[in-house]
Amino acid sequence: MANVEHSGQVAGAFGAGTPQQTRARLRAARVGLWLIVAVLAVRQMAVVLGSPRGERLTDLETWAGPNGVLHVNGSLYDSTRFTGTPFAGLVLKPLTRAAEQALGWGWTFGTLLLVVALGLIAARALPQPVTRRSALPAAPVAISLLMLSLPVRNALYLGQTSIIPVLLVLLGCFVVRGRRAGGLLIGLGAALQPTVLLFAPLLWCTGRRRAAATTAGTFAVCTLLAWAAMPHDSYTYWVHHLAGTGLGGKADDHTNQSLHGALLRLGLSGPLEIGLFLLLGAAVATAGLRRAIRYARDGQLLLAVAVTGCVAVAVSPTSWQHQLLWVLLAVVGRVGTRASDRYVWPVAVVLVMTLPATTMVPNMTVVEPLRDNLVLLAALAAATFVPFLSRTSPSYRAPVPTEYAPPVPARRPHGRLLPCLPFLRRVLTRPNLLLELLLIRVTYAAYSRVRLAATGEEGVAGRATAEHHGDQILGLERFLGIDIERGINHAVVKAGWLRGFFDFYYESFHFMIPLTVLAVLYWRRPADYRWARSVLGLATFIALAGFWLYPLAPPRLMPHLGIIDTVHGVQDFSKPDYGTLTAVTNQYAAMPSLHFGWSLWCGLTVAVLAPKWWMKVLGLLHPLFTVSAIVATGNHWVLDAVGGAAVIGAGFALAHLLQGPRARSAVAPTAVSTVPAPVRARTPS
Repeated sequence: MANVEHSGQVAGAFGAGTPQQTRARLRAARVGLWLIVAVLAVRQMAVVLGSPRGERLTDLETWAGPNGVLHVNGSLYDSTRFTGTPFAGLVLKPLTRAAEQALGWGWTFGTLLLVVALGLIAARALPQPVTRRSALPAAPVAISLLMLSLPVRNALYLGQTSIIPVLLVLLGCFVVRGRRAGGLLIGLGAALQPTVLLFAPLLWCTGRRRAAATTAGTFAVCTLLAWAAMPHDSYTYWVHHLAGTGLGGKADDHTNQSLHGALLRLGLSGPLEIGLFLLLGAAVATAGLRRAIRYARDGQLLLAVAVTGCVAVAVSPTSWQHQLLWVLLAVVGRVGTRASDRYVWPVAVVLVMTLPATTMVPNMTVVEPLRDNLVLLAALAAATFVPFLSRTSPSYRAPVPTEYAPPVPARRPHGRLLPCLPFLRRVLTRPNLLLELLLIRVTYAAYSRVRLAATGEEGVAGRATAEHHGDQILGLERFLGIDIERGINHAVVKAGWLRGFFDFYYESFHFMIPLTVLAVLYWRRPADYRWARSVLGLATFIALAGFWLYPLAPPRLMPHLGIIDTVHGVQDFSKPDYGTLTAVTNQYAAMPSLHFGWSLWCGLTVAVLAPKWWMKVLGLLHPLFTVSAIVATGNHWVLDAVGGAAVIGAGFALAHLLQGPRARSAVAPTAVSTVPAPVRARTPS
């Protein structure tokens, strides 16, 4: 939240009005955020405890159930399902006496309490100075992010203990008084998760040598105690499995986000892989701990803890998903000298830690190494090369402010001023490219998932509903005298060159032209880029409602019409579930046509913003060719194009309503010239 404070928008939104009004708004916002925390907590418990037995708390069941490794005789590691240290097994053994139902409720509720404690401590530990506007919502925001993060959700669902070491470290660093007590807690964390020992060098090099010694001593005592109580298990864990390596799953699984797992996924193995892992691990540990020590001495201890935790993630032989919570703590680092750049790092970290990798990175073979190691790359970035600002930097508290266009007020028919959301001011400066790419990718992935799911009913019933809607559209077109799809389709099929042209146009330009328009606007007209992007996003969101509420079979999927699918080839209509879902898209998302809608957005945007008349004409040709292509290829009805035009019109209207009129004088500020402008001679008056 400290990062958001410097952007100017949040402070401006809350700061308008009298001090009493500002305080009231802050209190209301804080209450709303705590309500979100409560809703998320209830939802997490409902998801975990509402799942069938055998599909929830599976790791906890494996450990403490009637036939769990903690309950029966024999080694903890016979099944390789128990991934904790022998000391962790010793601590967890009393749980075997608990009733199964009570253990499930108690474990889930207790884990949620640990998450709340973790968020409260992290909020208190934000690097100073922290304004009151940032401090008030910091705790609920931190808890909400933790609950939404994949490590916490995974730990809750599996019944894992990975939140405890993180909490012990934060308690030892920020809560308890006395260096020995802090070292004791961190040593207990290391006894549960050995890579926590990396915090001992951090403590030692930042002047807390007694705490570092206590950490090492506590770890040694706990490990020896477990060795004395369970010598065979201790030997199996520390010697046979090399501190847990090989437990819990195959080390090359994509859920193992460590350097060791990444090297195995790249095809390396044997002594070469082990040597390279040790070399890279030593380099990351050295660079990361040096950075952590520097940030701790700079007064950013929470960032130092996060960097050290990211080092632990990278150098551990196995870092499973529930053990990756350290990466989320790195969100507190401030990066960038401009206010608009402050969003990039926290947004990237939150997205990586809350969304599946397949949402962040396209499912393409060429980017598989990036997708399979996304969290590891974020941990390595935080540990080694992200340039977090020092508190002594002038930009730490006062980044270069965002430049805004002068407001263009307008009145609605009933007299109220536009925009409805005054804090959505027109930004003149070019947005951060990395942030834009992240948001575009995530937004499109969400759009694809919703579009894929918006099928109404499934199977035979879903197909019948979509075809029934198709008959309705056909009947309406016949009433209006515009049922031209079959005639155009068969005419185009007879002209081979025309069929090839429309097939190519349909398949190639749907994404290419909108992305090109966005790229040109981003580079040449940044203020107008934001306006055009908002229109496109709002229109697409409205279109999703149409896909969901009115699944519609396109003409090519209406068997009795005789439409020839020129793009996909002859279809087998004997398959009762054909078109309900495919691997890439929802075949019944025809109304409205975003093929035409996006092309119309391109045409209107170019017509409004292009400086020359021939550019405007060229832009308007794109929707003309697109509507011809979607009808000729049998992929859309004429009324689908009308629906596409309607949602684009709604997008423009909503953007105007929410943000006000487009600032016609809004141009990107150019760099100040170093050559002085010529001074005009003034004639005497």
